[in-house]
Amino acid sequence: MKIVVFGSSGRIGRVITAEALRRGHYVTAVSRRSHRMGLTHPRLTSVRGDAADAASVAEVARGHDVAVVAVGPAPGGDDALFAAVARAMLAGLSQAEVKRVVVLGGAGSLEVAGGGRLVDTPDFPEPWKGNALGQAAALELYRLSDFDWTYLSPAAVLEPGERTGHYRSGGDQLLKDAEGKSRITIPDYALALMDEVERGDHLRQRMTVAY
Repeated sequence: MKIVVFGSSGRIGRVITAEALRRGHYVTAVSRRSHRMGLTHPRLTSVRGDAADAASVAEVARGHDVAVVAVGPAPGGDDALFAAVARAMLAGLSQAEVKRVVVLGGAGSLEVAGGGRLVDTPDFPEPWKGNALGQAAALELYRLSDFDWTYLSPAAVLEPGERTGHYRSGGDQLLKDAEGKSRITIPDYALALMDEVERGDHLRQRMTVAY
């Protein structure tokens, strides 16, 4: 499979790229600064591109089977970037005739027990609200599109750690373990995302993963 990964130089995008290569796929890693990728592999091509620009998206995505979007603002950056990237992806991928997109999403818009969204609960960290609402706005843009999209929300806590090879998946509801914790490591999130890329079990749906 030929996969184009936008945001490949980020801390999660790097792990997704490595997971795709591990599985034998051909990957085009797209970053605004391609030299920061830090990976070399015979099936990896690193290019510069702007995920918020439709023309740039079309140029680098053409000829691929699926696009993976792992793009977000730097801490303290403009959270409107999520919606801007979604618009550029939908326009640019359409021009490139790439109809499948899998998006690294946020947990804030997941539903919690008793109704409502995680981002609206009293204990949700205030500094992350803008980020969560920006990701929720992007999700709505994908939902309104005619693409074969999948929006993959992680657990409430997405953190560095080991690749265990195990996870649980769900839909729009936040997943918690027996102790009431909602967490997953970045390597297992990347594993779940690549499982979805390969299987396509959640086309035109949001899904979530956690332990």
